Amino acid sequence: MSAPKRSDSFTTRFFTRMRRLLALNAVRKQQKPPKETIDTEIDTPKQAKIEENMAEKLEGHDDWMVALRRSVKRVHFGNWEEKEAAAAEIKKLAEQDLKRRRTISELGVIPPLVAMVGSEVVARQRLAVGALIELANGSFTNKALMVESGILSKLPLNIGVLNETTRQEFAQLLLSISALANTQISLDSTTIIPIIISILDSNPNTTETKESCLTTLYNLSSLLDNVGPLISTGVVNTLITLSSEKHLSEKSLATLANLVVTLEGKKALENNPMVPESLIEIMSWEDKPKSQELSAYILMILAHQSFLQRQKMAKAGIVQVLLEVALLGSPLAQKRAVKILQWFQHERQMKMGPHSGPQMGRVYMGSPVNERDIDEGKKLMKKIVKQSLHKNLETITRRANGGGDCSKLKSLVISSSSKSLPF
Repeated sequence: MSAPKRSDSFTTRFFTRMRRLLALNAVRKQQKPPKETIDTEIDTPKQAKIEENMAEKLEGHDDWMVALRRSVKRVHFGNWEEKEAAAAEIKKLAEQDLKRRRTISELGVIPPLVAMVGSEVVARQRLAVGALIELANGSFTNKALMVESGILSKLPLNIGVLNETTRQEFAQLLLSISALANTQISLDSTTIIPIIISILDSNPNTTETKESCLTTLYNLSSLLDNVGPLISTGVVNTLITLSSEKHLSEKSLATLANLVVTLEGKKALENNPMVPESLIEIMSWEDKPKSQELSAYILMILAHQSFLQRQKMAKAGIVQVLLEVALLGSPLAQKRAVKILQWFQHERQMKMGPHSGPQMGRVYMGSPVNERDIDEGKKLMKKIVKQSLHKNLETITRRANGGGDCSKLKSLVISSSSKSLPF
C-alpha cells in the first residue's frame, strides 16, 4: 500500500517542475533583448572595424582616449540624444590642437555629423555645426571630407530666419568651406551664395557674422566661374551698401574689385545707381587708406575707355577728390588717382584743339590759321587751368592742415607748367 503512494508523489513533483520550466521558457521567449544588444548584433562588423581603428589611432593617448572612444561609438550607433552628446564632446576635444582634429576625423566622425546638419531640429544642427567648425579649423583634408560627405546639400535654405547665434555659426562653417573655392575640390557655389546673401539681407547685428559672409563672398569671387552666379543674386548692390560702413568697407570693396575686372561685373557696377558717388565718397576717407586704394582701383577700371563713366564721375565731383588723394593718399592710392587724372587731362587737351579756347572769330574750312592766335589761346587756357588748380590746392591744404601755410604748394604750382600737372 505504501509503494503506490511514493510513486504518485514523485509523479506529481515531476509534472509540477515541468510546468514551471515550460512557463519560464515561455516568459523568456516573450521578452525582447535590450536595444544595445540589438544594435551591437546588427552593426557588429562595422563596429568591430571602428573599434579596431580606434585602438590603432588612440594608442599612446590615454588622457583623452576614453572620451573619444565613447563619442565615436555614440555618434555612429547611438540614438539622437547620444549623438547630440557625442557632437558636443567631439567639439570640445577638437578645440585642443590640429593633430587631435586629424585623429578625430580619421575615425570617421565627419559623415554622421554632416548627416546631423540635415536634421530639422535646430539644436541638433547647431551641435553638429559647432563640431564641424572645430574640425575644419586649419585642416584642408577635413574641409574636403565635409564637401564629399554632402554638407552643401544638408544646409537649410531658411538660415536667414534663424536666430542670430545660429546664423553666425552657419556663416563660420560656410567660410571654412569656401576656402576650397580655388582648389581642385568641386564646390557648388550656387548653393552657398544664396545662403550667404540671405544672412546678409537679414541684417545681422554682429560684425563677426557680416565679416564671415563677406570673406566667403571674396573667396568665391576669386574664381571666374562664380562671377555669373554672384551677379545674378544681386550681390553688387549688397556689397556697395556694406562698403559704406567703414569697418566692412575693405572686405566689400575687395570682392567688388574681383568682379569689376569681368565684363558682367563691370556692367553691373556701371548700372548701379549708387555708382560712382558711393565710391568717390569712400575714396575721400583719409583714415582708411586700404579702402581708398580699392575704391580708386574700381573707379580706374570703370573710367578706362569709357567716356560716359568719366562724365558721370566728373559730374559727381571726382576731380577734387582725385587731387586730394594724389597729394595726401597712400603711395598706391596716389598712383591710381594720378592715372585717372591723366585721362581727364587728355580729354581736356582733346577739347583744346585749334578750334577751342577763346573764340577769335569763326574759322571756316580752308581758311588760313593764325599761329600766333592759337599760341595766345593756349597760353590763356593754361593760365586758367593753373589758376583753377591753384585754388583747388589751397582748399585741399586747408582741409588737410587745418588752414595752415600752403606756400610750398604755391611754389610747386608756380614753378610747374599746367601740362606737367596731372589734371
